Amino acid sequence: MYTRRSFLASASAALAMSSLPRIAYATAPPSRAFGLQLYTVRKDIQADTPGVLAAVRKIGYRSVETFAAQYSRPAKELRQMISDADLFLPSAHFGYTDLSEKFDYAKELGVKYIVVGAPPFQKANSADAFKEFAAQYNQWGQEAAKYGMEFGFHNHNIEFQSFDGVTGLEILMKETDPKLVKWQMDCYWVTQAGADPVAMIHKYGERLQTLHFKDRKPNVPTSAKPGAPAHFTEVGTGTINFKAIWVAASPLHVPYFFVEQDQTEIPPLESIKISYNNLRKILQ
Repeated sequence: MYTRRSFLASASAALAMSSLPRIAYATAPPSRAFGLQLYTVRKDIQADTPGVLAAVRKIGYRSVETFAAQYSRPAKELRQMISDADLFLPSAHFGYTDLSEKFDYAKELGVKYIVVGAPPFQKANSADAFKEFAAQYNQWGQEAAKYGMEFGFHNHNIEFQSFDGVTGLEILMKETDPKLVKWQMDCYWVTQAGADPVAMIHKYGERLQTLHFKDRKPNVPTSAKPGAPAHFTEVGTGTINFKAIWVAASPLHVPYFFVEQDQTEIPPLESIKISYNNLRKILQ
């Protein structure tokens, strides 16, 4: 008989299940989710855009994210090159100083996400500065919505500076409209600042737009200060737990992650191949 006691027991069990970490429901990423931030191959791609795009696709990447220096080309021409390489182009990075002038270009490029790569580092030294950045992000969020796009900001370590106990990231999240301003989390820079990417996903998961996957060498110091030494390495060869990050992000339906390595010690195309092959194994 289904008594009140059994009903309460069932309800308690259901409540316990609902409170389990969302990582319990992770799914393997689809092939389309494997993306590359083209800044990683910036020197090569400026010299031979079609050839490098073809090489990126041959490695196995399905999506790419463009960076500011590429926009010397007409948007339609760049879009066609990416399409000809059988790659998707969901996202584009732009600089803080000229983003206001780039919405028409981004729309013609055909991207869904328009992302500011970083605020001015030299100004990012106070709570008031981050409030100013937040106000600008809200304006860009409104503009992006008018164009049918979604605005996001990409973090570095500087957003984790603390001002009277409040970080720059916390200010940005508090001062921006969640409906208009999303967050592209860079896992390396979160870790470099001494924070935990998985904890950040659990805290700000509803703001996640996409992810940047880059790895960090072991036994090196953390810092949130601008200009702190960087410690990049290929994905899967460093200390960051990308499986745990994807497991946390997967239930949020984050559609893409972009491999990026700001500096490589081997040729960039070799570097991104190592990262891709490692990620395929890590996330299977």
